[in-house]
Amino acid sequence: MPKTLVITPVKNSIETTLQTIEAIHRANGDHQHVVYNDFSTPETTAILEEKQAAYGYKLVNLKDLTETPSPNYNLVLQMAQQKALELNIPLIVIESDVIIQPDTLDKMRNLSQIAPNCGMLGAVTTNEEGAINFPYLNFKNEKQPLIDTSHSLSFCCTLLTPELLRNFSFQELSREKDWYDVFISRKSKTLGYKNYLATMLPVIHKPHSSRPWKHLKYTNPVKYYFNKFTKRKDRI
Repeated sequence: MPKTLVITPVKNSIETTLQTIEAIHRANGDHQHVVYNDFSTPETTAILEEKQAAYGYKLVNLKDLTETPSPNYNLVLQMAQQKALELNIPLIVIESDVIIQPDTLDKMRNLSQIAPNCGMLGAVTTNEEGAINFPYLNFKNEKQPLIDTSHSLSFCCTLLTPELLRNFSFQELSREKDWYDVFISRKSKTLGYKNYLATMLPVIHKPHSSRPWKHLKYTNPVKYYFNKFTKRKDRI
């Protein structure tokens, strides 16, 4: 029986995606890894299919399941929730611009089991030099190793406990949104769970590698918000 179910939603960005996959493959312990290919190009899809044997993940091509254009994060979360509940194990979301350490998955699982009333547990993100970066810049001066936080946890590298998964069905997720980390973080708190950020478990984050248009938020915010509201992108 695997200790956790690890999922990685993928939309192109094959270079960082393969770094993410390789790091998960090197992880200590037995963890089941599923890669959800959300309408990537044929070239990216071919590489993901080719690398399955070497890295041991299961590949799900969403084009075989839905005609809805990406992002299909709601469908990914719904399928992953069902699988995690069948196995009665935590679900860990690791996005395709994150590189974990070999002990990250085991430590996240262990922490989630001893942290009181845990609903979600996130690993803090850093750049390659080890400095805390987006989306956890608010915690850059934090000294506590494990923080019970009211801030939303990003799905960069975050565990959702079986208890939370049993008590909130992802079938209820709105199809009007693109991303659900903020909503599910708040739902976890509403249901009475605690959300934790583990500052002693850093993972490398290369922000927006899979969605390069989001860099406009920092380089050209007017164009970013024009896309956000007129093209209905990045709905949270």
